[in-house]
Amino acid sequence: MPSHSFVRVEKKPLRLDDEMRFIRTWFENPLSTGAVMPSSKALARTMASYVDPESTGPVIELGPGTGPVTEALVQRGVDPKRLVLVEFDADFARLLRTRYPAATVVQGDAYRLKRLLSETVREPAAAMVSGLPLVTKPLRTRLRLMSDALALLAPGAPFIQFTYAPVSPIPKGLAGISTQSSETIWLNLPPARVWVYRGA
Repeated sequence: MPSHSFVRVEKKPLRLDDEMRFIRTWFENPLSTGAVMPSSKALARTMASYVDPESTGPVIELGPGTGPVTEALVQRGVDPKRLVLVEFDADFARLLRTRYPAATVVQGDAYRLKRLLSETVREPAAAMVSGLPLVTKPLRTRLRLMSDALALLAPGAPFIQFTYAPVSPIPKGLAGISTQSSETIWLNLPPARVWVYRGA
């Protein structure tokens, strides 16, 4: 794993309104929102730690919501200009454009990733970070997303996914895909684990 490199960023106040936005969105459509609360700093930092800030190419984030993982990526040293944020919810997409004006925000369905990003991502991506609720989707949908993701990623680049489930959202042992996971992150509500998949 690459060594950590951090840049100084202005400390931002706790955003209690983000929690309210998440709760409202979750109640309106619980199956399309990956979490009832934004990712904790511990979870966001763990996800960002698998991204090499010195790599080249875009860093794609699926389902960034209000941006806690996005913020961790920037703190990790990823240039905001490299970020491609794919968000389904229109309110969250507008919020992300305000908070990260240098990033490319694409509003749309990440489960249609290949078609959605065909005109946006023109070089192999250095990493893909996902907050999508994969375990709520049929296995066929998850496998299609992984196939689309690997087509966009540079060889060996990570697809980083968190889940509350005790098992991997993508079945282990798939040909040509390596799998690793973090320890359980207890400082998150609910506790979560990060899974990392890499193509050959």
